[in-house]
Amino acid sequence: MQPLKNDIFIRTLLKQPVDRTPIWMMRQAGRYLPEYRKVREQAGSFLDLCTNPELACEVTLQPLERFDFDAAILFSDILTIPDAMGLGLYFTEGEGPKFKKPVRTAADIQALPIPDPNSELRYVTDAVSLIRKNLQGRVPLIGFSGSPWTLATYMVEGGSSKIFQRIKSLMYNEPKLMHQMLDKLAYSVALYLNAQIEAGAQAVMLFDTWGGMLSTEDYQEFSLSYAKQVRELLKVEQNGEKIPTILFTKGGGLWLESMVDAGYDALGLDWQTDIAQARLRVGEKVALQGNLDPIALYAEPKVIEEKVKTILQKYGNGPGHVFNLGHGILPDVNPEHVKAMVDAVHEFSPQYHQNAL
Repeated sequence: MQPLKNDIFIRTLLKQPVDRTPIWMMRQAGRYLPEYRKVREQAGSFLDLCTNPELACEVTLQPLERFDFDAAILFSDILTIPDAMGLGLYFTEGEGPKFKKPVRTAADIQALPIPDPNSELRYVTDAVSLIRKNLQGRVPLIGFSGSPWTLATYMVEGGSSKIFQRIKSLMYNEPKLMHQMLDKLAYSVALYLNAQIEAGAQAVMLFDTWGGMLSTEDYQEFSLSYAKQVRELLKVEQNGEKIPTILFTKGGGLWLESMVDAGYDALGLDWQTDIAQARLRVGEKVALQGNLDPIALYAEPKVIEEKVKTILQKYGNGPGHVFNLGHGILPDVNPEHVKAMVDAVHEFSPQYHQNAL
């Protein structure tokens, strides 16, 4: 494996001095790119694309050909683990992911296997190895997984939900059963992320998409404690290199102080969290990633530039900020607007790092 030519993303996550703010974007390999849509059509379906390491590698690299991003993120889906548990993941146009066999009973939970990442999820680790090889040290590769709580919500609901009635009913009525399921998922997620690290991922991110749907005490008990458990099981050194970790809870701005205690190197912020306040609250303990409103990319480039400047100015001087959206990019954004964001970060961030090097 070649050494990194651009390690600004890694150094920022570790709060080391850099000469500008790094940038990447959640869902940066996706439908907003015409070249991605072409490969997806060739693959036949989203799942076929995810499970084909060569095509997954191709679409992972596409955004780096267009934009000056400081990291690549593995092209995959957050629901690979429940699929590998035999729940029958499928996608319906316009409705998102669904499972043929949702988890509803104690027997269902007890029957859940712990997938071996090197067999049932081999297509993911093969994709990681291939992407890492093709990157040739250009930028680091981020691996990821859904959080135990987020995976559980999809598995119990059988797909997406607006009110999370089934999962919350299980949580309130059968807390022991819920913990049993989450414990199994935390172990599975850690195995999966460790396999990605071994295959070549140079940073890993836990996506807790639905943690923000919980009350404060339920978030601590059913989401954050399992994110912490995952972190404790991660092997965060590979060949003498530190593997930084990122925790992102959408809607988690209320709980940043307790999220710090989960042990991750960085916290992702959604767009509803004020980054200046977030920095004050977490102090020097962790790096922060975020947090432009994804909808801002529909604005004119001049407006995007102003929004970027505001976030950079709010974070202020010094290291520890990775620029990103506050959630994934939407499918019909104009790629030129992404370029405006990237260019603005490159142009306006160096002034906040003048005393760094």
